Amino acid sequence: MDNPIILTAEIIGTVAFASSGAMLAIRKNMDLFGVLVLGLCVAVGGGILRDIILGQTPPGAFRDPVYAMVAMGTSFLLFVVVYLKKEILNSKYLTLYEQVMNYCDAVGLGIFTVVGVYTAHSLGYHNKFFLIFLGMLTGVGGGMIRDVLADSMPFILRKHVYAVAALAGALVCVNLIDQNLYLSLAAGTTVIIVIRVLATKFCWDLPRPLPKEKKEG
Repeated sequence: MDNPIILTAEIIGTVAFASSGAMLAIRKNMDLFGVLVLGLCVAVGGGILRDIILGQTPPGAFRDPVYAMVAMGTSFLLFVVVYLKKEILNSKYLTLYEQVMNYCDAVGLGIFTVVGVYTAHSLGYHNKFFLIFLGMLTGVGGGMIRDVLADSMPFILRKHVYAVAALAGALVCVNLIDQNLYLSLAAGTTVIIVIRVLATKFCWDLPRPLPKEKKEG
């Protein structure tokens, strides 16, 4: 993208999402290739799905390799750090690790959701339902691919109003984007990050048909 602010936001989101994917792969004891793949999938997976729906082929992740390179570089760096300092994953670091990963995931979700809205809007689409759907898909798509590859129930289907946060942020962004582009992007991102952080802190979950212990046990 030509817009330097959008490009900067995407790079930050790429680093954040790649970190969450790589660390999950490390926790699953995958090898270096697995860590790189999971980090890459989270970082560019949602954008690839978005571009396919928009008919932008080949997707931007293949036309401009900077995002893939940043994702793989971030994943490789985290692999090396943990490989050389394995005690990082010990219990005394676990709480800090979870907090850092939650913040990374929240930032990535916020940025990529609003960038998804922006991308569709810049191509001339103004249907609010479509823009919200594209934004949400861009934000959560990579995480769903990550969870499937890691043999886990997709995070968005089970925990801490994840997709709902993306939906709320996309809704805010869509309703402001025709008035002020940068305000809409900032507001949408902020809403998502705040909801995700609060949901994690206070363990907010959507209602379930069965008690959590029985459902997940």
